[in-house]
Amino acid sequence: MKPSKKTTEQSRRDFIKNAAIASSIFIVPRHVLGGVGFTAPSDQLNLAAIGAGGKGISDIKNASVNGRERVVALCDVDFSGSAKQSIANFPNAKLYADYREMLDKEKDIDAVTISTPDHVHGPAAKYAMERGKHVYVQKPLTHNIREARLLTELAREKKVVTQMGNQGASNPLLGMVQKWVDSGKLGKIAEVKIWTNRPVWPQGFAFPQPDPSKKPNDLNWDLWLGPSAEIPYTPNLHPFNWRGWWDYGTGALGDVGCHLVDIPFRTLGLHYPLDAECSVGTVFTKMWTPDYNPEGCPASSFITINFAATPKSKSPIQMTWSDGGIRPSRPSIIPADMDMGGANSANGVLIIGENGVISTNINDSSPLMPKLFLNDGTTEFGPEKTDNPEPEYGHQRKWVDACKAGFGSAEHKALTSSFDYAGPMTETVLMGNLAIRSYMLRRQNAQGQMEFYGRRKLLWDGNNMRITNFEDANQFVGREYRKGFEV
Repeated sequence: MKPSKKTTEQSRRDFIKNAAIASSIFIVPRHVLGGVGFTAPSDQLNLAAIGAGGKGISDIKNASVNGRERVVALCDVDFSGSAKQSIANFPNAKLYADYREMLDKEKDIDAVTISTPDHVHGPAAKYAMERGKHVYVQKPLTHNIREARLLTELAREKKVVTQMGNQGASNPLLGMVQKWVDSGKLGKIAEVKIWTNRPVWPQGFAFPQPDPSKKPNDLNWDLWLGPSAEIPYTPNLHPFNWRGWWDYGTGALGDVGCHLVDIPFRTLGLHYPLDAECSVGTVFTKMWTPDYNPEGCPASSFITINFAATPKSKSPIQMTWSDGGIRPSRPSIIPADMDMGGANSANGVLIIGENGVISTNINDSSPLMPKLFLNDGTTEFGPEKTDNPEPEYGHQRKWVDACKAGFGSAEHKALTSSFDYAGPMTETVLMGNLAIRSYMLRRQNAQGQMEFYGRRKLLWDGNNMRITNFEDANQFVGREYRKGFEV
């Protein structure tokens, strides 16, 4: 009787454990057979990529650890684009357009990287985790708050090892910022200011017109839409400019919020926010009539989010976020001719205490540039440039090692962005988007005029995922899903 694929796979995983017993008379050390650094096939993870182009190229390549692990499948809706590079990197991998088909057919997949547009993160991760696969999901973890909470809980239930792709969370220089916070040198910390130059893609105007005649031949448009409503092919969305439209992207916050917000969220021990309030930049292309494009993210926004005191902050924290190139005023303690945050002050974080300020850059793969300024004149600066011994601080490799060590292992607990942490942090990032979408709600009043009725501070019950003082805002906690892509 021919052994089943499942039996064969179990044999692969158990081979090392049983080999010593089965071969007690004659054992040849593995390094003799394969050379120094050789990894036996039975010790390799079977990896697959959902989203093999764009950021997915480096995600699956780094997860393979220079061929130490085995990439058995690649999934992408358009292999004619940048995903061709992943095919070149892993020529023996099987190719799929639909992640559901791939996961149903390739039973021996152990773990997947998910590097799709934001709207597919939740559906793809849920589908994989329900089948017992470990998952690495690009930032933001999900498209909406409800999905983030669901994936966080599902990871515990299924006992799978998870990591979000905010690689700067593994930057060792974060330890310097953490040390400054933990030392108490800043005194009580009450303010955090975050800013970015994003969006750097088209955003803030009307949704582009469909034009099916321009669809690339190799693009599976239906699968690209995934959970979103079915519409004709629309140019200028795939492969990157989807970021500015709510059906698919999460705007400036979704692009870099999980890099920037991560720094204070982590070092100050923050959790669910208490409330959120925002305003957005207004564009006028007609006199006295502001443009109104609620289907897309605004060109700029300013958001205020409040948190309860933590053991590290010693007082409540007010966090402000500004995008579209708008940045906060410079604290007088930072010299006028010095960059604030990162290079050219384009992105940054200020952690402000009663005794001084910490300034950092965005925490992706950019230099963190940590700086401490104290009111007594003391300063301490981290390096402006760093040499990383492995790609993206080993963020993907550490996840792979934790997958092999198992759920609850020391390697798993050491991950810097497993969903136990990344879920609540992503919820905070997406709270800013909830505030923006609520701010844009409007209706006709008794006088026949359009009024914006959601422009208020939104009070948040984090445990129950609800706005408690404005019911209409709760529609943005989750979303509607097309059949077959439900979360």
